[in-house]
Amino acid sequence: MDFVAEAFAPAFMQRALIGSLLAVVATSLVGTWVVLRGLAFLGDALAHGVIPGIAVAVLWGFSPLVGAFCAALVMSGLITFVSNRTVMSDDTAIGLLFVGMLALGVVIVSSSKSFATDVTAILFGDALGVTATDIRTQFIAALLVAILTVLLYRPFLALTFNKVKAQTFGMRPGLAQAALLALLALSIVSSFQTIGTLLVFGLIVAPPATASLLVNRVPMIMVVSMLLGSLAVFVGLLLSFHYGTAGGATISGLCVLEFFLVLAGRSMKNILPSKDMRLSA
Repeated sequence: MDFVAEAFAPAFMQRALIGSLLAVVATSLVGTWVVLRGLAFLGDALAHGVIPGIAVAVLWGFSPLVGAFCAALVMSGLITFVSNRTVMSDDTAIGLLFVGMLALGVVIVSSSKSFATDVTAILFGDALGVTATDIRTQFIAALLVAILTVLLYRPFLALTFNKVKAQTFGMRPGLAQAALLALLALSIVSSFQTIGTLLVFGLIVAPPATASLLVNRVPMIMVVSMLLGSLAVFVGLLLSFHYGTAGGATISGLCVLEFFLVLAGRSMKNILPSKDMRLSA
């Protein structure tokens, strides 16, 4: 118990825990749809695509959240524009904009000689540096994501499993897709302070992917994803405090580890003979 109590006694660790848990809520809700729809590449691209907006915001002295959200919306809009105006697949449009936005971010960063520390925090996060203002912002973002996920559950569900039927029932899959991209952007933007733009993808994909190995229903995938993400946050911050590891990277790494542990457990269950088979043998 002292091992845990000592770690979470400081106020900055308590803020890190709360901020990280709020990030888990937002990313689990949106990440479930990302995983079920096979949009992992889009999530990764969008997580990197916000870098130019954050870089410009830091250089010009306004909120990085505003810059990141604007960059995410621009990238989402351009992906839709390229897909609709050309015969290229979504993956091609995403790949082009992924490289373009990331290159633009590097150019902006390299043009400033006094930006190294800020860039490190942007890319890898600073879970232990979460402020009360960050927590308020994350709470509002997580609440908004949760409300919109409930309100748009049926359109998202129809879009995930049968786009044609969604169109037939008048659910306007185009608007549902745009709303999902906006929620994905919001979850990424609100979480980058805690986990960083390079690692937030781990929270978006890994816990929902692991949950989908354990349960089948979409609401349960969301709930189990939150539980798995919360466990990774708790253990990750403990390890970060006691052993000096990077908080965001440790949390993301544990999320991926959970996936492979569950996958290994499922594989072992399939390999080992069942009780009835052993008895009959």
